[in-house]
Amino acid sequence: MTTYLVDASVAAKWVLPPKDEPLAREATSLFIQSVEGGVRLAVPDLFWIEMTNILCKAAARGRISSIDAAGRVKWLRSLNIPSIPTKPLMAEALRIASTHNRSAYDAFYVALAASTGWNLITADERLVNTLGSRFPVRWLGSIH
Repeated sequence: MTTYLVDASVAAKWVLPPKDEPLAREATSLFIQSVEGGVRLAVPDLFWIEMTNILCKAAARGRISSIDAAGRVKWLRSLNIPSIPTKPLMAEALRIASTHNRSAYDAFYVALAASTGWNLITADERLVNTLGSRFPVRWLGSIH
């Protein structure tokens, strides 16, 4: 079975109103495939921090209510998506971030993809355009 790493740009489309989220249909399709057992999903442990931040910002901007944000946190936790520790990836993430002028957050996802051989699925086209030819980074819009 194929395992995909998903980043917060993909999961945000699961928890934010779809009318404001390009590629929401593709993200939902990937999620459904995981529920149905067609693919497995995994995330680095920093994913949970990023998702909490996304929901905090969405509530602060009025996109969702604080109560909705709390419910979506609870729902995300209930998914039991395996989390991979990032501490062992620090040196490689630093190298990727420095070499390719990317954030440390992006670099940890990429380092994890490279170390596992799993494709990182992202809605961040800039990340794909910058690193997709060197690392297993794939754009959400190209996943079927």
